[in-house]
Amino acid sequence: MADKQKLFDEKTRRKLQQLSLIASRVRAGAIKGERRSKRRGTSIEFADYRNYTQGDDLRRLDWNIYARLERPYIKLLEDEEDLAVHLILDTSASMDWPQEGEFDQNKLAYAQRLMAALAYIALSNNDRTTIAAMSNAGTRHFGPARGRGQGVTMMNFVQALETGGITDLNVALKDYALRSSRPGLCLIATDMFSPSGYIEGLNVLLGKGYEVALLHIMSPDEVEPPLGGDLRLVDVETGISQEVTIDGTMRDLYTRRLAAWRDDIRADCARRGVHYVSVDTSTPWERLVLYELRRLGLVR
Repeated sequence: MADKQKLFDEKTRRKLQQLSLIASRVRAGAIKGERRSKRRGTSIEFADYRNYTQGDDLRRLDWNIYARLERPYIKLLEDEEDLAVHLILDTSASMDWPQEGEFDQNKLAYAQRLMAALAYIALSNNDRTTIAAMSNAGTRHFGPARGRGQGVTMMNFVQALETGGITDLNVALKDYALRSSRPGLCLIATDMFSPSGYIEGLNVLLGKGYEVALLHIMSPDEVEPPLGGDLRLVDVETGISQEVTIDGTMRDLYTRRLAAWRDDIRADCARRGVHYVSVDTSTPWERLVLYELRRLGLVR
């Protein structure tokens, strides 16, 4: 992969601090917490407790409870509600493409900046933030954490991610849903190259009460391959090769099948109430956050 660069600068961080992630479909009864509710009211009445999570304001700790139980609990107020943000990043080998050329065109580099931006927004709003980087080579986690003070640790985690192996989305998403203790807003960045598909994994997340957004990332040369003639193509994940001849007819067939594939995914998501965004890496990631996700009502 191209040499790593800084994820984003201070000017971009200041813009991100002004944004919030919004979940409108998370199952009713979501745990209350740090985020101000959209409901009217200014109540400061005690409502409940929740477990302390790294990044919480220690001034909210109930020291009397801690003295009795030797376990840290945070006091919650009536008009506050908590959002759990789950960011899932596909780190399979196919995400490391293209391997030459502009750094920003690389799918993993694009997804890293996108996921780091979303995590920074969540941390800035004191949302309970978790990042999971997934492939069959292993799953790496950041969090759950809260607070802007976790921003540097989060960005170091995201920037250090590397690709390898295959990501079976059905397996990975089902496993994540079953292991996670708090449903919430789940944003998944992937190129959708999954050997067994994705429907079962989405269904399990939805069944557990998550609101899901699928961010389908491709590179420009996957959308419009600059290839021609007799070629031997090799799958970067499996090593399986295929002899092909690419001419005008084959290119048109590829374009139609790609469009149909994207349309099928969009339709599958629409039937399930899953947000779907298809984007290639020539689109600035900031535009995806500030315009596309805002249009879907996920960012405000």
